[in-house]
Amino acid sequence: MKKIFLGINVFTLICILGCSKGEDNYESIDLLEPIDPFAEPNLPESYFNYADIQLPSYYTADEFPSQFQFQAPSEYDNTPSDNLITNSGATLGRVLFYDEKLSANGTVSCASCHQAEHGFSDSNMFSEGFEGELTRRHSMSIVNARFYAQGKFFWDERAATLEEQVLMPFQDDVEMGLSLEELVSIVNEQIYYTPLFEDAFGDKTITSNRISKALAQFIRSLVSITSIYDEARSEVESPLDDFPAFTSQENEGKRLFYLPRTLTNGESGNCVGCHQTEAFIGPVPTFSGSTNNTFTTSNGLDATFTNDLGVNESTGNPNDIGKFKFPSLKNIGVRPPYMHDGRLATLEQVIEHYSSGIKNHSNLISPLVNSTGQVGRFNFTEKEKEALVAFLHTLTDNKMLTDEKYSNPFK
Repeated sequence: MKKIFLGINVFTLICILGCSKGEDNYESIDLLEPIDPFAEPNLPESYFNYADIQLPSYYTADEFPSQFQFQAPSEYDNTPSDNLITNSGATLGRVLFYDEKLSANGTVSCASCHQAEHGFSDSNMFSEGFEGELTRRHSMSIVNARFYAQGKFFWDERAATLEEQVLMPFQDDVEMGLSLEELVSIVNEQIYYTPLFEDAFGDKTITSNRISKALAQFIRSLVSITSIYDEARSEVESPLDDFPAFTSQENEGKRLFYLPRTLTNGESGNCVGCHQTEAFIGPVPTFSGSTNNTFTTSNGLDATFTNDLGVNESTGNPNDIGKFKFPSLKNIGVRPPYMHDGRLATLEQVIEHYSSGIKNHSNLISPLVNSTGQVGRFNFTEKEKEALVAFLHTLTDNKMLTDEKYSNPFK
């Protein structure tokens, strides 16, 4: 039977034992500084700005040449009309996101698996749940989630909306171990939530639907526009121009990422074909390989999939076997390991996969396979691999990742 520990009991026990919640994911607990079970979030007198983030021009207008057939990232905004971001709503979402009380034994929060210092992902291959069990898949980064065109979430896209997705980890037997009724009850017991819900929604009523909306608002506010790339981009008119602030190696990596290349099977392809727009999001509706079920694609990680079928597990469509949703590449350099199962430890290994390791899966599409079934690989030189890695590191947004408004309010 699932047990819910509230109040001082679990925290007193933790402090007495001096346990660590995991060397990699969590800070160790100091016996001299016990966790205060009645701690309240430390919030500014005036709410931070979440609702009016000024997007750069290349987020609101497509500045690629017409042959790329992209639209601006803002065209793919999945924010529903009944849950627009507000400063008060996202502030409430921030508190909910970091509150460890909202798990079955008060030890984990949403942020336990989505850590700012790791690009709102996890440095471990799999994340630890509230009782130390491991999740089935690697923690996906949630930065730029607002611009996922189809609006579906999780690696297998089983959540139809972000509002639906944010409630699922609370109810997962491994992750947080609560029912929605228990979640609402715990939130009701924390006195600091009353004014936050009133500011966000106009009255003090706490419901799972309002918890969902607040969390979704906070996550949609996690927009990356201050990376090294963004700062250098401001100096030019086109993403294809050399950036004066980039090194020659970074500019070479950018060219390799954006410009078409002939693969070993004779097809023409580029990295931006799947990591599209300057928000570096996944394939969008204009992508030629999309289906009625999903815009995701197979990247040839395996020739066959048996233990994890990807999007097929939510759609039942055999054409979706081996397809996995993928996050924005923003902050990719600080969030190893990579892929849905964390199998690749470094960016170098990721580049090598596309250079020489693509497997001939039945659901591969052009350019990774041609009309005769021949697999195409990018066949990068060592110098090109190094340039691509250098470019990908320019997508790190340290200003965003260390911004107080996205940080843990309980510290």
